[in-house]
Amino acid sequence: MHRPLSQLPGLRTPGASAPGPWLGANFWSRAGGPRMWREFDPGLVRRELAVLAEHGLRYTRSFFTWPEFMPAPDRVDEQLCGRFAAFLDLHTETGLTTTPTLIVGHMSGENTDPDWRDGRDLYQDVWLVARQAYFAGEMARRFAGHPAVAGWVLSNEMPLYGGDGEREHVASWAQLLIDALRAGGATQPVTIGDGAWGLEVSGHDNGFRLADAARLCDFLGPHCYPMGDDQVRQHYTAAWVCELSGSFGRPVLLEEFGVTSDFVSEENAAHFHRQVLHNSLLAGASGWGIWNNTDFDGLEHQDPYRHHAFELHFGLTDAQGEPKPRLLEVARFAEVLERVNFAGLRRTPAETALVVSSYLDTKYPFTDKLDGPFIFDTLRQAYISTRLADLPVAIARESNGIEAGAKLYLVPSTKQLLTPTWHQLADLAEGGATVYVSYTGGTHMNQRGPWYANINRLFGVRHQLRYGLLEPVAEDGPVFTFTKAFGQFAAGEQVRFPAGSGGGRGMLPVEPVEAEVVAVDAEGRPALLVRRLGAGTVVLCTYPIEQLAAATPAVNPEPTREIYEALARIAGVERPVVVEDPRVAADVLTHADGANWAWLVSQADHELTVKPVLGKGWRLGEAVGSDDAVDDQGAVTLGPFGVAVVKLEREGA
Repeated sequence: MHRPLSQLPGLRTPGASAPGPWLGANFWSRAGGPRMWREFDPGLVRRELAVLAEHGLRYTRSFFTWPEFMPAPDRVDEQLCGRFAAFLDLHTETGLTTTPTLIVGHMSGENTDPDWRDGRDLYQDVWLVARQAYFAGEMARRFAGHPAVAGWVLSNEMPLYGGDGEREHVASWAQLLIDALRAGGATQPVTIGDGAWGLEVSGHDNGFRLADAARLCDFLGPHCYPMGDDQVRQHYTAAWVCELSGSFGRPVLLEEFGVTSDFVSEENAAHFHRQVLHNSLLAGASGWGIWNNTDFDGLEHQDPYRHHAFELHFGLTDAQGEPKPRLLEVARFAEVLERVNFAGLRRTPAETALVVSSYLDTKYPFTDKLDGPFIFDTLRQAYISTRLADLPVAIARESNGIEAGAKLYLVPSTKQLLTPTWHQLADLAEGGATVYVSYTGGTHMNQRGPWYANINRLFGVRHQLRYGLLEPVAEDGPVFTFTKAFGQFAAGEQVRFPAGSGGGRGMLPVEPVEAEVVAVDAEGRPALLVRRLGAGTVVLCTYPIEQLAAATPAVNPEPTREIYEALARIAGVERPVVVEDPRVAADVLTHADGANWAWLVSQADHELTVKPVLGKGWRLGEAVGSDDAVDDQGAVTLGPFGVAVVKLEREGA
C-alpha cells in the first residue's frame, strides 16, 4: 500500500543553485521578541538570520502581530509594514525565505486583541471576518511579490485565540482569508496555522477539520509539544501526528516542535530534536519548523515571558546568539537531506495497514467524547510497535474506506468499527490477507463492550462475556504461553505484557469453535486464536495488549512488537531491513534515481552496536550525516538515541 511522502514544492531560497527542503525555524528577534517590530534592529536580525543559514536552515516562519499591524479596522500600520519589508530584504541577503503568519492574536501563552475587536466572534461575525480578510489582502498586496516570501500561514494556533468553532464557520473563515490572499496577488502555498489539533488527530472537535484544510490549503502544519511518561512515545508522537495528518493527501510540514531548556538538559534536547526530525521524515513529513530561533534573556519583565518564564528558552541559539547543541543536530539533519537528495525520496510501499477507527474522526450519535482520545493513544502505541518491529506500515482510515492490497491488517485494541467494516475485514481475510484484532471494551462505562458486527462468527469462537462487567486482567499483567508454533515463537515460549492502569482493563473470555488456540493465559484461557478463512487468516487476541501498554509508564520497547513480527511472518510481509534488537527501528527510503537508504534509529540511552539483516543481494554502504560507524562485517554502532543513515548497495556492484 502507498505510504505518502507528499513533498512540498522545492523551497527556492535566494542565491541557491536548486530548490531545497523546507527546514527552518519560527522567528522572533532577541530585540523585543514578539515586540520586535517596535524595537526593530536590522543589524541584529541579520546576524540572527545568518546563524540559521550557516547551519543549513532555509526558511523562517514570521508573524504579523495583528493588534500592532492593524491598529484600526480599515488601516494597517505603514511603519511596521516598512520594517517587515526590510525584514524580507534581510532574508534575501542571507539566503533565506519566510512564511508570514497573518492573524497573530495568540503567542506563547497570551492572547492580545486589537482594541477595536470589542469581543466579536472571529469566525462568525461577518464584519470581523471581513476585517481579517481585508488584512490578508493588504499584506498580500504589499509582500506577495517579494522573492523572500515562500508561503503564507493564516493564523497562529487559532483555536487558542478564537476558541473552538463550528466546522462550517471555521472552514468558511479559512476560505475567505485564502480568497483574500489570492485576490491580493499571493500565489505561494498557504496553510491554516491551527496546529492540526482537531478531531481527525486528537479526537477533540475544535471545528478545525483536516479534511477541510486539505481541500482549502496546499499543505498541513501540525504543532506538537507532547508531555508523557515514556521516552519512546515522546520520540514518536510527532511522527504519529504526521502520519495521521498525511492521510489526507496533502504535504505535511511539522510547523512547530521544540523544547525549552528549562524543561530539558541541552544534551537531551539534542537527542529529542534528532529523534523528532528523523522519525517524522520516516512518517512522511516533508518540512520542519523548529520553535524557535533564539532564547530571550532580558525580556523577563515583558509579557508573555513575565508569566510564562519557560517560554524564554526554546531557542536554537542562546541569548547571545551562540548555537545550542540542538542547532548542531538540525545542521546534521540538513546535511543528511542534502546527501540523500531529499527531493527525490519516496517511502517504500507498505504491506501492513494500521486500521484507524472512524470513531476517532467522525461524530456518531450517542457515542462518548472519550472514545477519540482513547483511539489516538492506543493507535500511537501500536504504531510504535510497528516501527520497532521494522514494519513499513500504511494508515488505513476507516472513514476513507479501507483499501484492499495489504497482506496484514492490524486492528489493535479496537472497541468500535462500523458494521460494514467488520464484514469488509472478513472479506479481506477471505481474499488472502491476515487480519489481526485485539479486543477491548473501552475505558469508560458508556456501553462498555465490543461493538463488533458478529464476534462469534468472525473469529470462530463463542464469547463468555457477562453483561456490564469486566473479565479482569491480572494485576501483574497477562502472560501468554504458546501452545503451538506461531511466527518466530516456538511452542512453550512465554511472553509477559504490561499490566496497564485505569479503566477498561478487561479481557475477552472465549471458547474456540472454528478457531485454533495458539496461546493461552496464566489460567489456561485462550489468549491468541487463529481462524482460517478462505485464502487468509483472522487472528484474535483476547487481551487489549496495545491499550495496556499505552497506559503503562516507561514501557517501550514492549512485547507487542514481537506479536507484530510474528504476524508479519505469518502474513508473508517483507521487511526490507530488520534489526533484532528491539530498541532499534529500521526503515528504508528509496530515491527516484534508484538509490536506497536505510535509517536505523536507536531508542537506547547508551551506545549500541547492531548488525542489520538485509534482503538477499544487499549490503550496507556508506553512512552519511553521522559519526556512527559501519564496520567491514556490516555492523553499525549507534550513539545514545543515535540515528544512522546508510546507503544500501547491491552485492558485487
